[in-house]
Amino acid sequence: MSGLTHWEPFRTQWNPWKELEDVEKRLSALWGRPPAKVEGQKEAISVAEWSPLVDITEDEKEYLIKAELPEVKKEDVKLTVQDNVLSISGERKYEKEEKDKKYHRVERAYGSFLRSFTLPEDADGSKVGAEYKDGILKVHLPKSEKAKPKSIEVKVS
Repeated sequence: MSGLTHWEPFRTQWNPWKELEDVEKRLSALWGRPPAKVEGQKEAISVAEWSPLVDITEDEKEYLIKAELPEVKKEDVKLTVQDNVLSISGERKYEKEEKDKKYHRVERAYGSFLRSFTLPEDADGSKVGAEYKDGILKVHLPKSEKAKPKSIEVKVS
């Protein structure tokens, strides 16, 4: 062989369990939960990112968004409507670390959060109202007048 060197590709061994662990880590991060402990692996203490859970319901007058914000102060929550998008943002602050406490597990997530929702066509974003009590934020999003069904009497002659 004149001037050619022999090239051997890198050898990798496929590990299906490693791929499953990677998928679990990505899904856990998406849902704001710490990944499960793998057998034989030491569990590190880490704090998961979080996103408040919400329920969205609708009746003939309005949409109602209920967001769970435990241990979040009212002052740390911001509600905005811009370009037909309703956003709830804020922060759950870390507890003050005490020197005489030893933490074994921290599963509750802390830090900043942002949830955004595109408003339905029949929602009136200019009349959004909200109330906050016992860690639950209730956002009232009225339906526009044109969207509300009206009954019209038909006269028969």
